[in-house]
Amino acid sequence: MFEYAPAPESRSIVSIRPSYDLFIDGEFVAAKSDERIVTVNPADEEPLSEVAAAGEADVDRAFAAARRAFEQVWGPLPAAERGKYLFRIARIIQERARELAVLESLDNGKPIKETRDIDLPLVAQHFFYYAGWADKLRHAGAGTKPLGVAAQVIPWNFPLLMLAWKVAPALATGNTVVLKPAETTPLTALAFAEICQEAGLPPGVVNIVTGAGDTGRAVVAHPGADKVAFTGSTEVGRQIARAVAGTRKRLTLELGGKGANIVYDDAAIDQAVEGIVSGIFFNQGHVCCAGSRLLVQESIADELLERLRARIELLRLGDPLDKNTDIGAINSAAQLARIRELTAAGEAEGATSWSPACELPERGYWFRPTVFTGVTQAHRVAREEIFGPVLSVLTFRTPEEAVAKANNTPYGLSAGVWTEKGSLMLWTASRLRAGVVWSNTFNVFDPASPFGGYKESGYGREGGLLGLEAYLG
Repeated sequence: MFEYAPAPESRSIVSIRPSYDLFIDGEFVAAKSDERIVTVNPADEEPLSEVAAAGEADVDRAFAAARRAFEQVWGPLPAAERGKYLFRIARIIQERARELAVLESLDNGKPIKETRDIDLPLVAQHFFYYAGWADKLRHAGAGTKPLGVAAQVIPWNFPLLMLAWKVAPALATGNTVVLKPAETTPLTALAFAEICQEAGLPPGVVNIVTGAGDTGRAVVAHPGADKVAFTGSTEVGRQIARAVAGTRKRLTLELGGKGANIVYDDAAIDQAVEGIVSGIFFNQGHVCCAGSRLLVQESIADELLERLRARIELLRLGDPLDKNTDIGAINSAAQLARIRELTAAGEAEGATSWSPACELPERGYWFRPTVFTGVTQAHRVAREEIFGPVLSVLTFRTPEEAVAKANNTPYGLSAGVWTEKGSLMLWTASRLRAGVVWSNTFNVFDPASPFGGYKESGYGREGGLLGLEAYLG
C-alpha cells in the first residue's frame, strides 16, 4: 500500500462571514426574530458561522416577494431571456467551483475530491441543461404554463446539488422559489444567493430562508405556495404529504432508500467491488440511493467478500480537505448517534460486523466503514435506512430469489445489477421495484436522466424532461 503525503486544499479561497441574514427579494435582510443557528465543521466541531432562523413573518415576506416577482417580472419574461439568466448562473458556478467545493466540504464533511469532481460539475450541468430547455418547452409536450411559487426544502447530504436539482427546473419553467436549506449545511445555499445577485437575477425570483424544522414547516404549509418539492427522510415526507393533502398544491417527494446491489456469479468481480464501494461509501453513505444492501450470488460470496474487504482496507479516512481522503466526516452528532444505534442493533441481533483498522481523528464526527455479514431480511440493518457507511450483505441462489429479496423493502429508490449477460440484466431490471436501476455501475447521475422512487421512497421525478413537468400546469 502506498503512503500518501498530506495534500490539503487551502481554506484561504473561502471567505465565510461570521453571520448571515435571510435572502429575500434580492437582498440579505435581518430576520424578525433574534434566534440564530450555529453551523459547525463536522470534521473538527469548530463553528463556521451563524445564520438567521426565519419565523413565520419572515416566510410571509419571502412568499410575498416571490409572488410579486412571478406576476410582474419572471412569469411574463420571454422564455429565452429566462434561459440567459440560467446560463449566466451556470457560468458563475463554474468560475467559483473551487471556492464552492471547499465551502461544501467544510460545511458538510464530505471529501474535497467528491465536491470538486462530482458535486460542483453536476451543479453547473443542471443549470446549463435546464437553461437550454427554457425556450423549448412548447416543443416538449410538457406544457408551458408555470405553476407559480415553488416551496422547496432540501437536505444536508448534497446541499448545493439538491438546490440545483430543484431551483434550475423551477426557474426554467417560469416559477419563482422560496427555498429552505438544511439547518446543518446552509452556507452554499447562501453563497448561491450571492451568485443570484452577481447574475443580476431579478429580485424575488429566488428567496432563501434559513432555519430548522419550524422554518421548513412554515415554508411547506404557506398558503402562497403553488408547488412543494422536498428531499429528505420518509418520516418528514409523510408529515408534508399530510400537510399538503386537500390543498391545491402540487407535491413531489424524494425520500429514503435501502437500495439493493445485486451481483451475479458471472459478474466481473473487481469491477463489481469498485461499484459496491462507491455505492455505499461515497459521501460516507449519506446517499438516499446508496447500495446499502449487497445481494451476492452464493457461489461467489466468499471470493467477493475477500476482495471487498481488501479494497475497503485501502480507503483513506480523514480530513475532508485532503485530496487523498476517501471517507470524510459524518455530517452531525445526531446522525452519528443514529448510525451507532443501528449498527449496535445489528450486532445485538446476531449479524457479524467488520471494519478496517483505521485511526479516527480525536475531534469531529467519524465512523469507520462497516460491513455486516450473516444478515437476514428481518435484521434492522437490512430494513432501516442507516444513512451512513454501513453495508449489509445477504446471499441468494437464483435470480428469482435475488429479485424477491431486493423488492422486500418498504423503499423503492435505487438498485444495481452486475452481470455480463444482457438478457439477465434486462430480466432483473424489469422486475425490480426501484425508480433507478444501474447496470454494471452505481451512483452515476446525469441532469438529462430522471430520478425518483416508488413506495416509501416518494413520488415524482427530478431531472430530465420529467423534472420540468413537475413545475408546469
